[in-house]
Amino acid sequence: MTKRSVIYGLTALLIVAVPLIGGGLGDNAQSDAVSSVGLAILAATVLAFVGHLLKQPLLLAYIAGGVVIGPHIGLGLIKDMADIEIISHFGLILLLFLIGLEIDAKKLKESGKSLVVSGITQFPITVIIGLGFLYLLGYSLRGGTYDLIYLAACCALSSTAIVVKLLYGKFELDTLAGRITLGILVFQDIWAIVLLGIQPNLSNPDILTILFSFLKGILLVLGSMLVSKYVLPRAFKTVAKVPELILVSSLGWCFLVCGAAAYLNLSVEMGALIAGVAISTFPYNMDVIAKVVNIRDFFVTLFFVSLGMQIPNPLDNVQVLATAGILSAFLVASRFVAVFPVLYALNNGIRVSLLTSINLSQISEFSLVIAALGLAAGHISRDTLTVIVFVFVITSVLSTYTIKYNDSIQKALGALLRKCGLRDIRSAGQEPPDAARKEIALLGFHRTASSLLHEMLELDQNKRPRQRMIDKLVVVDFNPETHESLQDLGVKVIYGDVSHLDTLKHAGIQDVKIVVSTIPDKILVGTDNVKIIKLIKTACPHAKIIVTAESSQRALQMYKEGADYVLLPHHLVAANLIETLTMMLKKEHNEMASVVKREIRMLEERNEILQ
Repeated sequence: MTKRSVIYGLTALLIVAVPLIGGGLGDNAQSDAVSSVGLAILAATVLAFVGHLLKQPLLLAYIAGGVVIGPHIGLGLIKDMADIEIISHFGLILLLFLIGLEIDAKKLKESGKSLVVSGITQFPITVIIGLGFLYLLGYSLRGGTYDLIYLAACCALSSTAIVVKLLYGKFELDTLAGRITLGILVFQDIWAIVLLGIQPNLSNPDILTILFSFLKGILLVLGSMLVSKYVLPRAFKTVAKVPELILVSSLGWCFLVCGAAAYLNLSVEMGALIAGVAISTFPYNMDVIAKVVNIRDFFVTLFFVSLGMQIPNPLDNVQVLATAGILSAFLVASRFVAVFPVLYALNNGIRVSLLTSINLSQISEFSLVIAALGLAAGHISRDTLTVIVFVFVITSVLSTYTIKYNDSIQKALGALLRKCGLRDIRSAGQEPPDAARKEIALLGFHRTASSLLHEMLELDQNKRPRQRMIDKLVVVDFNPETHESLQDLGVKVIYGDVSHLDTLKHAGIQDVKIVVSTIPDKILVGTDNVKIIKLIKTACPHAKIIVTAESSQRALQMYKEGADYVLLPHHLVAANLIETLTMMLKKEHNEMASVVKREIRMLEERNEILQ
């Protein structure tokens, strides 16, 4: 069955089922509410299937579902959106609660300089240049509206949901660019807390009022943190063995803080975010996230459907659509202006700086939340909300392709920047080819390579310099984060992309005896191990080749291409695991206990570059 036939079938289902739901219920208010929610969920389901087949974000599908059943552009099946909006507000609270749960303050303290500096500076830089650009487009603060501020702030936030989903699918979350991208997104969430604190006072922008609001916000944060430190751990420990109570207790805590925020005349959404942050370091937070996420998804679906229902017909105001297109182009450009120079100045290299900028080039679902709240408060016009929604649609669709092909895009942009005279850090072409004295070349440095280096160091203890394996080793990798650590250990490291023949030639590895690639194909960017075999045979034809495969079929293909040894990690894991299983089946408890103690002691003493 083709994608087109599936889409046609789902559309037919929507056309048939919607009138049945709408007409099968009575005319009383309760039936109308059930009917409205049912229509919203059905529309979201059908459009979500279509979006999945077209490989588009689900949030776009939910908004499209709202457009289809809404009164402005679609079929006009729901006239009164009040019922859906009230229910969907719970989704908003749960969404922010979960975002708060994923903000780990301890990890932020341990983050590198690049992540912290870029995270702190990205939002204000983007807002400042956004204010200037939007002013040139004709926006201002005259007339008591705040469209200028909202547009600038909303365009400064990127989508955590879209970025994480796409980077996870590409196995790039654990790369340097991926970690910095996620770090900036976390800092954006913190900036969003500040926005939610200011938002209620925009209609009365008195300095003392805003300062008092901040004081109340700080009071709420401190109170929540104190309770989470001295009271909640005991309460959660008491119910830890009852999953249902963990869920109920977490939601109770969330709505308690929301109630406190409302009492202090602060944003309820801000309260939900603070509630999540307060218990983010608990050992139960992942369990809470896993349980709350399904409840959240139901309510969030209704929120984005209701958002789609509010979108006016763009053909009635073509200027709104044109503005959204211009703002989308500005948003992409602003990421390069706000992110690239900061990361490049901190010696992350052209590649990582460009990849991070590309990854963040979309507007956040959080921006839709802020804009919806702004419309409800009378701060912005409906046209401004529509512009933000259209920017979200445009940039989200673009991101599915720009993140998918981010390596190719950064290579093209990087080549252009180098032609313009921008120098890269420790470029392989700028270093003397003194790797000729080395015997082992390690292409790429990830977790297996980090463990291999640790074993080499253990093996080299008490050996003379000329006999040590580490003195025979050269590493070629484009992650600047690991370079200093490798150099501190005395390892020769070359900055470069292992997928390029020129990199291998400039690295001077033509005379090495062994070339090793420990990175599997799913993590390699812009190449694979079969292509690496061909590159090695060209760059250093006399070297023995060791590569990594993820399946037996792939390993056989690599052997045919000329690999001397193919590493299959899952085979090695299984061989070691069978010994443990045998030991457990024989009930050799004493021997098993000694093995576990030895393993724990080894892990505690192990000090690798990549932990």
